[in-house]
Amino acid sequence: MKKLDSEFNYLLDMYEDSYYPSFLVDKIQLNILKVVDFLEEGDHSHEAVQEKLDEMTLAINELQDEFYQNDSEIETVARDSIAITVEEILQYFEIDIDIEEALRERDW
Repeated sequence: MKKLDSEFNYLLDMYEDSYYPSFLVDKIQLNILKVVDFLEEGDHSHEAVQEKLDEMTLAINELQDEFYQNDSEIETVARDSIAITVEEILQYFEIDIDIEEALRERDW
């Protein structure tokens, strides 16, 4: 089974920018890690992978109020950081899902 490198950089731009509270970026990362764990389990259909991505995206959507409460928001830099992270993971696992489709449930 394929495993993602333990040194993989999640959400690099968000962690490097103090505008995003680290504890909230950690929550986004935890949601992404659930997808990684799922992918590391083995061969899944595109539909199953997309379902996990949808779950992840909906969970990230739910964090928006917490970002607002902490004088932050999921905006352009955050969107790009999340998309880059997810795209790199999909490429690593050789999953051919377009990033727009992968994050289709986002409202950020």
